[in-house]
Amino acid sequence: MRQQLFKHELAREAETFVEINGPDEGFEGVAVHGRAGKLEDGQSCNGAPDLVVEILSPGNSKKEKKDKFELYEEAGVREYWLVEPSEDSVLIYVLNEADRYIGLQPATEVAQSVIFPELKVDLEKLFA
Repeated sequence: MRQQLFKHELAREAETFVEINGPDEGFEGVAVHGRAGKLEDGQSCNGAPDLVVEILSPGNSKKEKKDKFELYEEAGVREYWLVEPSEDSVLIYVLNEADRYIGLQPATEVAQSVIFPELKVDLEKLFA
């Protein structure tokens, strides 16, 4: 599944730590950095990426999902995708003018980025 997401030229695998609120809070996964100069050392990102794509595992708790949602919103991650393989869907959240996430209708066929409209993922192929 992850390989499909990386086929788009905007995607950058965050094998390194993305520091949002200090050295102990962050994530490893997929991050898209649309603004030049975000990656200062080529391995880490200071500040929030523009897009975070997180793939849930069966062990993710409601508290973990809530905590990350709040962390990304507070940090200013402009768009947040929550991939739910068990549901064959992607939940997409976008920051509004008040810096609060609004949830879009769950994507079940094609997930398309709001801030990077050329980024589209065919979910039927992804979840096949």
